[in-house]
Amino acid sequence: MVTIIDADGAILGRMCTSVAKRLLSKENIAVVNSEKAIISGKKSVIKNHYKQKREVGTYRKGPFFPRMPDRLVKRTVRGMIPYQTPHGREAFKKLKCYMGIPKEFEGKKFEKIGDAEKLPVEYITVEELSRALGAKV
Repeated sequence: MVTIIDADGAILGRMCTSVAKRLLSKENIAVVNSEKAIISGKKSVIKNHYKQKREVGTYRKGPFFPRMPDRLVKRTVRGMIPYQTPHGREAFKKLKCYMGIPKEFEGKKFEKIGDAEKLPVEYITVEELSRALGAKV
């Protein structure tokens, strides 16, 4: 059975730590509305940080950093699990991230993560960030 987590209004880092712990305990997780997750801090600082991450490396060898909101959330979770080990790779395969709500999950009950629901003073949504990185969302 798949656990469906709604990322609408959730702080990205707090949500992803919870998701990473649950993935490592062999749970299947689907994150919906990943473009509506928020990152706390000043917009200009966050945009510059992620632009710098995208510019590291070469176009052939990487490291490659995504632009799309669902892939940004997935990459954030990947950074919180031991991805280079077989246990981490197996856990990462059990994660699915979606923009919006797909038809297969319509009408089902979503889970909210309580720790991630505190709204900060200054923040940027993952959708705004991905547009700043050049994604056509």
